[in-house]
Amino acid sequence: MAGRPQDVIDGGRLSAWQLVAIAVTVILNALDGFDAAVISFAAPGIAAEWGVPRDVLGWVLSMELIGMAAGSILLGGLADQIGRRATIITSLVIMAAGMYLVTGSASVTELSVWRLLTGFGIGGLLSALTAVVTEYSNARFRNILLAVMIIGYPLGAIVGGSIARTLLKGGEWRVVFEFGAIATAAAIVLAYAFIPETPAHLFAKRRRGALEKINRTLARFGHPVLTHLAEPTLQQSQASVFDILRPGLLRTTVAKEHGGSAMGNLASCVMLEEINAVCVSTGVTISVHNSLVNSLLGKWC
Repeated sequence: MAGRPQDVIDGGRLSAWQLVAIAVTVILNALDGFDAAVISFAAPGIAAEWGVPRDVLGWVLSMELIGMAAGSILLGGLADQIGRRATIITSLVIMAAGMYLVTGSASVTELSVWRLLTGFGIGGLLSALTAVVTEYSNARFRNILLAVMIIGYPLGAIVGGSIARTLLKGGEWRVVFEFGAIATAAAIVLAYAFIPETPAHLFAKRRRGALEKINRTLARFGHPVLTHLAEPTLQQSQASVFDILRPGLLRTTVAKEHGGSAMGNLASCVMLEEINAVCVSTGVTISVHNSLVNSLLGKWC
């Protein structure tokens, strides 16, 4: 059987392994939501320890948003070159490092730098996850599964708020970042074990051993394997690593086929960051934060 692996997946049934892999992307996106919201949980303790107004910490949220935008563009574009799986793992490593380094911060400037780094990883992860779900799903359920993955982000913020409330009872704000760093590091193992490189990316790049890797994933997903790969289109055969630098071709993975879903994901993240900023500036409780996110989640669902 010859052809394109995405055509096989599009026309096939969803297997248990596909659903497991997609479930892992939901967990990773929930971790994104926790890592993005954690500063709002820790803000009262930071303000009290450093003696800074809470509205000053709002600048930290701005740096985080800048990092998310940069990560979405740069790491999202890189995912088309090095692969979705490699980009997910790279983003998680960046996030874990940023969360851990926050625990040693002694000033708002230092805190902002590490939150910028964390945001960079968050943005890259969001882009790569959208591409993975798109390319793991069949045509029938793709939009539904993309929506499920996106909902993981606010759910992570809500569940993370409940965890943070318990962790912060001891009065030490650094513990929530330590928890985030450990959880993110554990997620690296989860991603490595359950998220193989997508057949669509392997088909597009056609590196040595691509057919074997594609067939291994197709077999794992319960789909028929290919005897050889269809010929690439002219556009694919002329593609190079420098394409992302050409005017008009700077595109992230998420914008290729399902830009609407990607923009919805980005919009949801921005709205949640606005909630976080309000919570940081006004010093509201974690319960109020979760109520706000619940209200927003209700509108999406």
